[in-house]
Amino acid sequence: MKYKNYEIKKGVKLHEIRTDKFKTNFIAIFLTTALTRENVTKNALISSVLRRGSKNMNTQEEISKNMEEMYGASFDCGLDKMGDNQVLKFYIETINDNFVPQNQQNILKTSLEKLIEIVFDPYIENNSFKEEYVEQEKINIQRRIEGKIDNKAKYAIERCIEEMYKDQPFGLFKFGYIEDLEKINGKNLYEYYKELIQNCKIDIFISGIIDDKIKQEVQQNESINNLQDRNANYIAPNIKTKSKTKNENIVTESMEVTQGKLILGLDVNSENEEQRYETLIYNTILGGTANSKMFQNVREKEHLAYVAGSSYLHQKDNIFINVGIEIENYEKALEITKKQIEDMKKGDFSEEDIENSKKGIIATIKTIDDEQHTELTYYFGQELSLNKTSIDEYIENIQKVNKEDIIKVAQNVSINTIYFLKN
Repeated sequence: MKYKNYEIKKGVKLHEIRTDKFKTNFIAIFLTTALTRENVTKNALISSVLRRGSKNMNTQEEISKNMEEMYGASFDCGLDKMGDNQVLKFYIETINDNFVPQNQQNILKTSLEKLIEIVFDPYIENNSFKEEYVEQEKINIQRRIEGKIDNKAKYAIERCIEEMYKDQPFGLFKFGYIEDLEKINGKNLYEYYKELIQNCKIDIFISGIIDDKIKQEVQQNESINNLQDRNANYIAPNIKTKSKTKNENIVTESMEVTQGKLILGLDVNSENEEQRYETLIYNTILGGTANSKMFQNVREKEHLAYVAGSSYLHQKDNIFINVGIEIENYEKALEITKKQIEDMKKGDFSEEDIENSKKGIIATIKTIDDEQHTELTYYFGQELSLNKTSIDEYIENIQKVNKEDIIKVAQNVSINTIYFLKN
């Protein structure tokens, strides 16, 4: 595997991941823009409307037909929240030219052109997105927003984030808000789309068996040529700008639930970006595996929880502890959970815990190139990171971490928000 990136225009990058491990090529276009309350719903809607049709493929049926003609290529799109940014994602996966008849070996070029067309040359009627498409997708987005309460565990974490980052970009729900949908129509959404394309960070990824011609084909594409240079409107990560709190914010919410959801949002308070490796191991020992302190002490030993674990969000320098409990066990579960955090500060974990954590993390890192999507996601994360790190360097950095490093992280960890969902 060989990775390279090139700046096609200011704010527009091409990323090549050359690998012969797969029979498929995987192409992705990511549009990254700063999260704002004003535009979060519009961005969510655009990611859905663009998949409905392009200039030469006016309907989803026509897009699907074109995919079928490319030996059953698959097209998909998505929406993500990365740090204080919203990312609109578009993908095509198709068979590599080496595995089709010689007289039809233009699949990579064709699929690249199709994806660029969907993203940058959408289907327009009278200088507007098609109203029928916009109205239908508004209904779909509304259902997504209303449906966020269906998965109570996910909802509880979303609510904890919302409380931790109240009035801040990261506290926004990535699919936006129902009250904003009624203000949006095909015309004003298209006007905003043009602004987005002019100002967002654009990353084009191509993974597979590719040659030097692909760069030229991207550069010569008419839609790419029409893009202007830009000072991309996105937020680079900076752990020093985080808004921290000295007091624990306790939030209780009632809903029809059979099981209580206890979420602790922790501030890691890292001194620098490099501490993410120590924090990753800290989190693994605290609640990242079935051998972790949370799982063993809160769930197995005390029998207080159905679920007990933690996850690390390095883009915002936060750890989220997730505990599913009987509602009457709230006080006891919170007490035991806090004890695990305090024990980490005291260094109450073994060298074996550290080594097992390292082995687990490294095993996961080594599987990154087992799937094209996962590999591409890794390199996109690196693109948005302050420090670019290869997979080998990542593993080396994990190996270097010692117990003193982890205790140093632990002593800087503080509880920001305690959120409890009960009936």
